[in-house]
Order: sequence, then structure tokens, then C-alpha cells
Amino acid sequence: MLKTTSIFKIVVICLASMVSLTCSAQQTASFSKSIKTVQVKVNGKWGEPPVMLKGGNNYVDISFDDLQHDYERYTYKITHCDSEWNQSDIYEGDYMTGVNGAYRLEEYTQSLMTEMEYNHYTLRLPNENVNLLISGNYKVEFFIDGEDEPVAQACFSILEPSVGIDIEVSANTDIDTYASHQQVSFTINYRNYSINNPETEFKPVVTQNRRWDTHASGMTPTYIKSNELIYSFNKSLIFDAGNEYRRFEILDKLVPTMNIDKMYYENGYYHAVVYADKPRINYLYDEDQDGRYYIRNNDDIDNDTESDYFYTHFTLQSPLLPGGSVFLNGDLTDNSYDSYYQMDYNMIEHQYEITLPLKQGSYNYQYVIVDDNNDNSIGSVALTEGNYHQTENEYYVYVYHRPFGERYDRLVGFNKKTYKN
Repeated sequence: MLKTTSIFKIVVICLASMVSLTCSAQQTASFSKSIKTVQVKVNGKWGEPPVMLKGGNNYVDISFDDLQHDYERYTYKITHCDSEWNQSDIYEGDYMTGVNGAYRLEEYTQSLMTEMEYNHYTLRLPNENVNLLISGNYKVEFFIDGEDEPVAQACFSILEPSVGIDIEVSANTDIDTYASHQQVSFTINYRNYSINNPETEFKPVVTQNRRWDTHASGMTPTYIKSNELIYSFNKSLIFDAGNEYRRFEILDKLVPTMNIDKMYYENGYYHAVVYADKPRINYLYDEDQDGRYYIRNNDDIDNDTESDYFYTHFTLQSPLLPGGSVFLNGDLTDNSYDSYYQMDYNMIEHQYEITLPLKQGSYNYQYVIVDDNNDNSIGSVALTEGNYHQTENEYYVYVYHRPFGERYDRLVGFNKKTYKN
């Protein structure tokens, strides 16, 4: 039987506040171990990219749970960012109305009939206090009222669709053929858009499965045609293919569901043990959600406030793997390589282990190795999941425009492509 960490240690780890994370600046993430399940939904749609059309009745919903349960007064601050998610060199009044940082989160609901009590906080933008004025990237940071360090952040983009983007993905790449990589090619069509120097003013960014550590930017067009920029045969647009994400579900408090070995109740909390994993040696087809998670319980009613938290135990049975540290990865860890998501190695059982409090729902995950000596913190799945050209992956292409003399990047194009072999 898997030996569990003492509940005291788990609670201390879970509830310790203001722990520094090393996640990338553009990622929706928690910076406090009492803040969990930070989510961003555009127009109430689950699973869609966090990209909202400018104007109209469009809106962004941001939510998170505070495991302290006692009500906490939170404020929020909005920052406009450039294409690389650095703060834009513009005034707050240029991108928003209202007094930035002055408003509190007024919408919150206490959990109901859960063993782990929490408060569920929500924020909708725009609202009666704040309107967002321009396109581009936005970061919303949440603070305990009166404190200077954020406890969480949510990231999304506002799009003014002005250019077309055509995307192609192929396993026939410039470094191998139908082996372990996938190559992205895309064309920007700006036929109906006024621009002086498209090859220098456009700033495209490409991501795979919402992972910022492997994103591509700074590329130059391969071909320039009338009203078109073509990006192809570019080695910076070659991505490791990976494998399909592993999956599990925690839906019922008594009955193990998909990929759950056993469940138990100990010291006042529920636990779920995911079946032990091993490094994969071949491609495994599965209908995954490319790293996402979906919060729900077996009744599928009031999922946000009646879904409980389970201490969820993961194991990767393997000898010590070379190349760095092993991390649990996916949207469930904010796709970050913070030490909180680093797995410990059990020398007796010969396996990597980690336990996290996760809200009931359906989850995708994978194991990633990060080089301890690499400041770029780029994760590799080569030794844990393998790289296979058949893998279904989602690719997002963002096109930003900064005319000469402007001080911020407008988001003028966005498209996504799911590669299916």
C-alpha cells in the first residue's frame, strides 16, 4: 500500500501562503498554496482559448478557490502586456476605465457539503467598474487587501480580428520524417489591413497545448508575397510531438472512476490514488483534451461549490531518470515548473511520487523532465512520455502588430489548429 504523507504536512504545504512560483509570466497560475483551481473562461465556454473578441457583449469569467475558507478581502489589478507578456509601456487610462487596484472581489460562495471547506471567488470583466479599451494581452493579479504580492494571476487576450491566418501542421519536418516532431507553417493574409512594413511590424507567436515554455516567437517570414507573409521551413517552428496526455477522473466520493486505483478517507479528508504509471515506450492513442481539466462531480450539479478536494497521489515507477528533475505537468499544475509540482524520488520503492489537492473532475496530465542547469526551464517528455509523430496536439498562432512609434502590441489575428495524423 502506498505510504501517504502525514495530513499535517500536507495541510501545511497546501495552506502556506505567498510561496514564490517560477511559472512563466503569461500563465494563469496560483502564487499561494491556499489558492487553487484558477480558471479563465471566455463567454462561459469551457475548453476554448482565453481569447475574447473586442467589443460587443463578450466577457471573461475568472474564478478560483481559497482553501482557507474564511472570507478574505481580495483586490485585483489589471496590466496590459506585450506579445511576450511583459508590461506594456502605456498608461492605465490607455487600456482601461476605472481606478486600477481599487476594487474588491464581491462575488464569492462558500462550498457546500464538502470535507475540505473553501470559498469560491469569481470576477467578470468587463464589469460596472472596469472596461477594457484596447486589444492585446491582459494579466489580472489578485491581492489580499493591503498586501503587495499577488496570490494568483489570470491571463487572457483581447482580439480585434484584422488579418487572416492559415495554419498547417506536418510530421514531415526539416529534421526528421514521421518520427518524433511536428512542424508548423502558417500564412498571414493582410489584404484588407493597412500596414507599412508587415515583415517587421507583425509579431507572430506560436504555442503548443498552451505551454509557454516551448513557445516560438521572433521568427521572420520565409516568403513575402502581395498581402501575404508565409512562415514555413522554419526550425523554430518544429515542436516535440510528445504523446497523448494521461487521464483520470475523480467524480464520486466512494467509487473509484477512470484510472483511479483506490480511494479512502483519512483524518477528515478524501484521498485518491492514481494507478501507478511507468515511462512510455510507444505511442498510445487516446481521446485526450490536450492537457486540460474539467471540474465536475458525479451529480454534475453546482460543480464549482459542491465538488470536494481530494489529496491525489501520483507515482511514476522508474529508475532515476537522467537530465534533471521530474515534474507533474498539465493545466492542473498551471504548466509551470515550480518546486511545488516537482516529484520526490522514493529510493526504496524506486519511483517518483507527488501528492496534490485537486478538485473533483476530469484531468489530463503528463510527466516532464526539466534540466536543473537550464535557466530557460524548458520541459522534455522524451524519457517519460516519448515523442511520436501521431500525437494529436493543439497549436495556437497569435499575430500582434506594433506600428513604428507605437508603445503597445495590438492583437490583430488569432487561429488554432489541431493536428490529427
